[in-house]
Amino acid sequence: MKKRLLAIGLSLAMTAGILAGCGSGSGTASTAGSTAASKDTSAASTASTASTASTASTASNQAGGKTEMTVSGDNVTTLNVWTFIELHQQFYTDMAEKWNEQNPDKKVKLVLSNMQYDDMHNKLALALQSGEGAPDIADIELGKFPSFTSGKEIKLRDLTDVIEPYKQNVVASRLNIYSKDGKYYGLPTHVGTEVAFYNTEELQKAGIDYTTIKTWDDFKAAGVKYHDATGKEFATAETTAMWMVNLMLAQKGGDYLKEDGTLDVNNDKVVEVLQYIKDMQDAGALGVVPGGQPDNEEAYSHYDNGEFAVQIMPFWQTSRFTSYMTDLKGKVAIAPVPQFSSSDPVKTIGGGGTGTAIIASSPNADLAAQVMAFIKLSPEANKEVWNVLGFDPVNTDVWSDKELTENPDNKFVQFFNTKPFDTLNEVKDGIGSLKSLQDEKAPSINNVFCTTTLTNIFENGADIKTELDAAQAELQNEFQ
Repeated sequence: MKKRLLAIGLSLAMTAGILAGCGSGSGTASTAGSTAASKDTSAASTASTASTASTASTASNQAGGKTEMTVSGDNVTTLNVWTFIELHQQFYTDMAEKWNEQNPDKKVKLVLSNMQYDDMHNKLALALQSGEGAPDIADIELGKFPSFTSGKEIKLRDLTDVIEPYKQNVVASRLNIYSKDGKYYGLPTHVGTEVAFYNTEELQKAGIDYTTIKTWDDFKAAGVKYHDATGKEFATAETTAMWMVNLMLAQKGGDYLKEDGTLDVNNDKVVEVLQYIKDMQDAGALGVVPGGQPDNEEAYSHYDNGEFAVQIMPFWQTSRFTSYMTDLKGKVAIAPVPQFSSSDPVKTIGGGGTGTAIIASSPNADLAAQVMAFIKLSPEANKEVWNVLGFDPVNTDVWSDKELTENPDNKFVQFFNTKPFDTLNEVKDGIGSLKSLQDEKAPSINNVFCTTTLTNIFENGADIKTELDAAQAELQNEFQ
């Protein structure tokens, strides 16, 4: 086990991000793995301002990458927290203050260290391997999570007990991505519900009503009509991310692994999905955006200028609009993604994410688990997830709070010409996932697809089955 963890620690910096996304989300990440990680970071930094951030900063001492709460009283337990998301420091601190107010007999003092993405995950893996220097609590990005739950000895605390009080209202698929063998090891930060962002102004010029787009066939027909009318691109074929690919595969009930966990990236359903996207590309319904996916600084200007009209992306893309595509204010509608059939049990999936884990060897593991479950899953915390971080909360109980979700002062409510949570409520009973996201092979699958396979198919015109067979062979060689 020690050799395995050491290998994980040495290789994490080279491992690409999860199947959710694999290009540099903001053009600043040094590795593919940083993309999914940056979803929380960038969205948080651009989210609507609320009292949380200011409260946190006045109640803590900040020095460089460390935030230390100031807590009065006796019998205060200090909990060390590692994160790679700076704004989580402020959010966690504020919510810990609320915990202390409600639990004066179990007060905590959070000491939070913010580190660079790869450095933090590497340091955590090595600390767990050596048995020394680990924190009490750590944020672990979705793409890295399977590495920490592999093997017989999982060094993260089972969180099933602290999740139970909130479980009924939390999106199940977002809990499941941090689970193994029926036990939960991570607390989700957001759903990342995949939705469609339509530039209604551009579509109207081409005589297209986005509300009539219900199926992928409708989507394809609208794309061809749009391209014929404008000469511009409708949507994008991704080469550095797999938002749409994963979505369509989940809707078809497919995956990248067999039921027994063995590699199966060249199965018929993967072929069908990529062929469908390729057929849309050949028909003129979509093209490759610079940067290879919508969440990329190379791509933002092309959407802002109306050169591309549609984005199929996780809900957190709202923050990219308000920060990098500001000319689109009042011109973009949020709608459910197309489906192959209205009878498909999976309407959409969640994309990206960060799971908060508790280190099992921590002497304060039980208290840390209770505190972080409150911070990540409680209704009061999830309201702040929307207000401060700009994410779709995992606790859907708050999705029906119109005072919160339709607040006219909220920057996201102001930006879009539809009510963001209307779409979330429409699809909330059909949010699925891919089982392979929970497997340690996921980062490698993602890396191969996003560095070679998708580029060869959508930019170089390579044969789909040939490319998938090559990916299968490469991955089998890696894991044999």
